[in-house]
Amino acid sequence: MTSNTINLTGKTALVTGASRGIGRAISEVLMECGADVLGIGTSIKARDGDLTDHAVRCGTAFTPIDADLSDRAQINSLLEGVRRDHVEVDILVNNAGIIRRSPAESHSLEDWDRVLAINLDAVFQLSQAFGKQMIERGDGKIINIASVLSFQGGILVPGYAASKGAIAQLTKALANEWASKGVNVNAVAPGYIATDNTADLQRDADRTASLMARIPVARWGEPREIAWPVAFLASAQASFIHGTVLPVDGGWLAR
Repeated sequence: MTSNTINLTGKTALVTGASRGIGRAISEVLMECGADVLGIGTSIKARDGDLTDHAVRCGTAFTPIDADLSDRAQINSLLEGVRRDHVEVDILVNNAGIIRRSPAESHSLEDWDRVLAINLDAVFQLSQAFGKQMIERGDGKIINIASVLSFQGGILVPGYAASKGAIAQLTKALANEWASKGVNVNAVAPGYIATDNTADLQRDADRTASLMARIPVARWGEPREIAWPVAFLASAQASFIHGTVLPVDGGWLAR
C-alpha cells in the first residue's frame, strides 16, 4: 500500500500525538508514502497494534514511544532514546495538542500552563533538537499543526488560541533562520475536523449547525484530509515552500 504521487521511501518521520485523530491519520499516510514512523503518545505502546499492522501492509516500520510532552524531562528522555538508537529523523511533525474550554475570566492557570506546555513549548523543544541535526545534514522537513485559530481568536479557548497563534509565528521564525540551511519549516492549519478534540462541539447540535453554515463545504473535515497536505509538505515536491501556514479548512477563512 503506497502512494504513487508522494514518495517518502527511506525517510524517517517522528509524529507527536500519533495515537488518534489527526496524528494517527498523518502516521498512516506517511507510511503509505513509504516513510518509517516514530509515533509519540502518552500511552501509545498500549494501543499501537493497528498502526503496526498498517506499517506491515505498507512495507514500512512503526515504532511507538510513550512520552508526556507536558514534561520536559520526558521529552529529554525521548530525545536521548532517539540519539541512542542512532535514528536520523528526516521529518518532524509537531501534531500533539490539547484544548481546555472555559471563559477567559475563569480559565485556570493550570489549564493555561498545560495547554502552552504541550501545544507550544514541546514544539519548540523538539524543533530545536531535531532542527540542529537537520542543519548539520543540510536537509530536513518540519511541519507544525497550527489551526484556523492561528488567524482568529476563537471562543472559550484562550490558551489554545494563544498557542496556535504562536505556532504560526514560530513556524515563520524558524523558516527565516533555517531555509538557507536546507530545512523546510511549514505549518498546516486545520479547520473543524472530526476528532476527539472537537467531540464536545460535534455533540452540540446548535453550535454544529452554526459552524456548518459558516463553512463553504458545509461539513466536518476528516483527519486524512489534513494528513495528505502534511505528506506533501514533507516531500521533495515542497522544496521551495518555507514559512507557510496552509489553511485546510473547507473554506472557513474565505467566508
